[in-house]
Amino acid sequence: VQLVESGGGLVQAGGSLRLSCAASGRTFSSYVMGWFRQAPGKERLFVAGIMWSGGVTWYADSVKGRFTISRDNAKNTVYLQMNSLKPEDTAVYYCSTKQNPYDIRQPDRYDYWGQGTQVTDSS
Repeated sequence: VQLVESGGGLVQAGGSLRLSCAASGRTFSSYVMGWFRQAPGKERLFVAGIMWSGGVTWYADSVKGRFTISRDNAKNTVYLQMNSLKPEDTAVYYCSTKQNPYDIRQPDRYDYWGQGTQVTDSS
C-alpha cells in the first residue's frame, strides 16, 4: 500500500485546511485509515481515524469538533478537514493504514505510512 498526503501549508490561527491522503496498491487490505501528527521533538500522536467500510470515525479529544475525517471509497482517498486551527496544531501530519479495528490510536499498530505533509501556524 502506498499513501501520499497533500494539502498542508501555512495557515493563520482560526483558519482552515483540508488534507488529502491518496491510497494505492493493495488497498483492499486496509481496514482503518488514520491521521497522526508529530510536532518537533514530540511523539507521533493520533488525530483521527475512519473505517473504509461503514465510515465509523474516531477523534482525539484535542481536535474533536474542529476536525472532520472522511473518505471517498471510489477515489481511495481519505480527507482531514481542519477548521479553527490553533498554533498547537502545527505539526507534520501523516496518514496511515491498518488491517483491523483494534488499537486504532496506537501508531505502532499501523502497517503503512505516508511521507507526511507540514501544517504550520503563520500567526
